[in-house]
Amino acid sequence: MIDSKHQHDKEATSPVVKTTGKLIHWARVYDLLFARKPTEVHKQLVKEAALKPGEHVLDVGCGPGTLALLMATKVAPGGEVVGIDASPQMIERATQKAKKAAAGARFEVAAIESLPLVDASFDASTSTFMLHHLPHDVQTKGLAEVRRVLKPGGQLLIADFASDSGSFLGHLLSVLGHAHGSSTFPALEDELHKAGFEHVEQLSSPRKGTMIVRAR
Repeated sequence: MIDSKHQHDKEATSPVVKTTGKLIHWARVYDLLFARKPTEVHKQLVKEAALKPGEHVLDVGCGPGTLALLMATKVAPGGEVVGIDASPQMIERATQKAKKAAAGARFEVAAIESLPLVDASFDASTSTFMLHHLPHDVQTKGLAEVRRVLKPGGQLLIADFASDSGSFLGHLLSVLGHAHGSSTFPALEDELHKAGFEHVEQLSSPRKGTMIVRAR
């Protein structure tokens, strides 16, 4: 799925990509605090995605890889999950976890606004608590890029903070300099339509202050 010109030795030093989105570099701490195991939101996304063996899935802003590793169990055998994140520290952490789990997932340093991926190569894509880190112009470019790499009929599932979020995670990110924006479904729906998605719906979320959106 990765364009050959972007292939590199996974053991080599991770490249640094240019992005104006905010990055979280404290990967180990983040993983231990928030992503040590799949959350109810992760599980709900996987349930809604209804992934099948053999499918190829892109996890955008994969962080330490928790969701990607969970999805890898659903697309086996024959499928693959590719996780991308602009933070080299997150990719390093995710790769370590994938090796330990011997899962069908691999991870690449990349930014959502410039995906090093082949057109129409994924059945589904996911994004969890990442879009709020992006300036508006990067979010617009990024959603269009995700649309480009999805197959016809492919789906994108997004989980993010809702405008009324008062979660512990949201407050902690704010304290640490990663304040989340106020997301609303109508605003995100409009951006998704601009990116070329035709069917957008808000789904039930198991956590107050978050929203889950599906776009096809």
